[in-house]
Amino acid sequence: MKRRAFIRSAGISLALPWLDAFCGDSKPEATNGTPRRMVCICAPLGLHPDSFFPEQSGKDYAPSPYLEILNEHRDDFTVISGLEHAGMSSSFGHQASASFLTGAPGAGRPGFRNAISLDQFAAEHIGALTRFPSLALSGEGSGGLSWTRTGALIPSDNSPSRVFARLFLEGRAVEVREQMRRIEDGRSILDDVREQAKSLRTSLGSSDRDKLDEYLTSVRELELRMVNDESWARKPKPKVEVEPPQDIPNPADLIGRTRLLFDLTHLALQTDSTRLITIMLAGSTAAPPIEGVSFGHHDLSHHGKDPGKLEQLKIVEVEAMKTVRDLLGKLKGSKEDDANLLDRTTVFLGSNLGDASSHSTRNLPVLLAGGGFRHGQHLPFDPENPPPLCNLYVSMLQRLGIETDTFNTSTGTLTGLSMA
Repeated sequence: MKRRAFIRSAGISLALPWLDAFCGDSKPEATNGTPRRMVCICAPLGLHPDSFFPEQSGKDYAPSPYLEILNEHRDDFTVISGLEHAGMSSSFGHQASASFLTGAPGAGRPGFRNAISLDQFAAEHIGALTRFPSLALSGEGSGGLSWTRTGALIPSDNSPSRVFARLFLEGRAVEVREQMRRIEDGRSILDDVREQAKSLRTSLGSSDRDKLDEYLTSVRELELRMVNDESWARKPKPKVEVEPPQDIPNPADLIGRTRLLFDLTHLALQTDSTRLITIMLAGSTAAPPIEGVSFGHHDLSHHGKDPGKLEQLKIVEVEAMKTVRDLLGKLKGSKEDDANLLDRTTVFLGSNLGDASSHSTRNLPVLLAGGGFRHGQHLPFDPENPPPLCNLYVSMLQRLGIETDTFNTSTGTLTGLSMA
């Protein structure tokens, strides 16, 4: 196929981005030849501010109780305070998770319509480089952080065993043929859609034409995914010498479930099966199997400053921070050429809530690790007049090699954050 290719049918022409098919068996790399990756993690019940944020700013800050756990990686991460999403209201604190990676204001309000999430925006540019353009994972349920350009939720997978099978286990020959048949069927369906679109468009008003164009954008995204699927369906999956994970049936086992997801994340990045991963952590209402904890995580996060609940909340969140420490350690210990996976992977940990007890969406906890940024500092902003969190997203996108100066409510890149 020629590099400049179009899909033409019934007068509608859709330009294709770079695909594997354009260069045969060789895969295109990022413009600088270095694979760049991103992992976005949301703790939907927040992290207790007094235990997370350090009191001092700059490089000489004394680590907070939670950051003390990560101290061996102090030079590999930046903690950022004071940020929030522009236009977000604490009236819909939990619903704000829908906007965590989109920055779309108004989450939870009637008529709210979401925007494309950070990972899917990146997938439009680098998703075709890997077998899976992105992975959406969850510690519980199918809700998640990934949203399409038309504002539709991409369901997350909460079964590590199922994700492992998709990543590394070869399907039977009949299953591969069935997958190819589905791809071909999808193409014929899209041909019919284009015929109908042409006949409809001439009779539509301006507003409806905009909606139709938006729909055709979704069609184009689907075509890209199908062509990419077809290319990868003919290639063997990577082999890993680890035992397939066993799903944890107890939804209250927050730490066990998180470890499984983080282990999968490491394997997926190590084998370059994908370069974009989102993870919605669990937040169960039942008491987790952690010594000294008798309340559910949700109840503890809504502590109302009760000393007993705050003590138990700290136990739970300390264990959660240990899983983050271990993930960073595995990424840093995995060599790739003359670097390591952490150098080439931006790990973003945050929350839609700054204080779960009050449902506040201000002063969100943000920890940014790896990715080739200059780290080792506490970067504070005025919570009364903060830059939008989307400014950080622009910086993250640029680090992936994506040429963009804006993302949703951004006003630029994040001041004080620079690349190494």
